[in-house]
Amino acid sequence: MADQEIQASEKKELTHEKGELTHEGLYFTPAVDIYETEKELVLLADMPGVDVDGLDIDLEDNTLSIIGKIGTEELEGEGLLTEYRLGNYYRNFCLTDTVDQRRISATLSDGVLKLTLPKAEKAVPRKIPISEG
Repeated sequence: MADQEIQASEKKELTHEKGELTHEGLYFTPAVDIYETEKELVLLADMPGVDVDGLDIDLEDNTLSIIGKIGTEELEGEGLLTEYRLGNYYRNFCLTDTVDQRRISATLSDGVLKLTLPKAEKAVPRKIPISEG
């Protein structure tokens, strides 16, 4: 594994999906990881520079929207090299009825948003007991 090179991924600038954003400024699509356990789905979104006050998570018509706004930071001095573009974040997810939408929770730590999407009771696998006779 020591012979492999680590490749940095570029930030993806948001291309307009359905509708238009009414907020000004540059928006990026946050990189996400989604994994599933027996009882829930967990979504991790990478949103560096976003704090709790700049984060909005909305759920409407089975669409989960994440908007992360970063503060504008004035840098002193003359820029010599810029590899990291600053901008806000926006992403939508369509939820099915397998998610218990009333119990969705979110935490933000060090620029990583963690959304926990509990499965609806009907979507949680279970064993059927078998009796003799």
